[in-house]
Amino acid sequence: MSYWGYRPYVSVAERRANAARDIVKQLGKGVSPAPIEKFSGRKLAKTFWGEAWCENLESYSDFKNRLDRGKTYTRNGSIVHLEIGEGKVTAFIAGSDLYRVDVTLEALDEVRWVAFKKRCGGKIATLLDFLQGKVAVAVLEEITDRKIGLFPSPEEISFECSCPDYAIMCKHVAATLYGVGVRLDSAPELFFAMRGVDHEEIIDGTSIEQLDEDLPDYESVLASGDLSDIFGIEFSDLPGTAVKKLRAARRR
Repeated sequence: MSYWGYRPYVSVAERRANAARDIVKQLGKGVSPAPIEKFSGRKLAKTFWGEAWCENLESYSDFKNRLDRGKTYTRNGSIVHLEIGEGKVTAFIAGSDLYRVDVTLEALDEVRWVAFKKRCGGKIATLLDFLQGKVAVAVLEEITDRKIGLFPSPEEISFECSCPDYAIMCKHVAATLYGVGVRLDSAPELFFAMRGVDHEEIIDGTSIEQLDEDLPDYESVLASGDLSDIFGIEFSDLPGTAVKKLRAARRR
């Protein structure tokens, strides 16, 4: 404590270093920290699932007005551990102290999930395409639709933080929610763990039968030399472009 009764200044880097040591004790033996590394750049998330997660949160005014408080924490590496499990997210944030955040998500309604699989399963060639967001714009719109899509509404998300801030959403919770988007960039399958569904169900027998009906005539395609039609792959497509396609479709 300083002479004036305030805590002495501690740099962000020093806070992270102290938190990195403390987190090992918090997690216990056999559990390794899984931080969100410090990074620069305008966008927090860069692939379809990460961007769509962040955009879904920001589309709700109740969240949007509070989320900005956590962006800096996410960018500067203050999330020293973030773990996504079935229906939950646990994070530890380096602030003036080491704070724990617990986020709970309701499972995706089973009727909604079954209906989505019926509508979209036959339009998705592989799980890899699905996880990379390399699917038709119509499917992307189904995924992100507020009423029938897969993303949670604010009513389906609850959270608490060990910090003394009594705000509805403190900056540590906001950082955690953005941190989820960053983590989904590298592990999009975790989205389905949070929502309590199995993403592998997207490719089932019904989907395969539908795909068989939709496959082109190989001989005619080979004759035309259009290999992208055979494999269903746009070779110039990168995962992040799925979001651009969706935005373009919405502007039409």
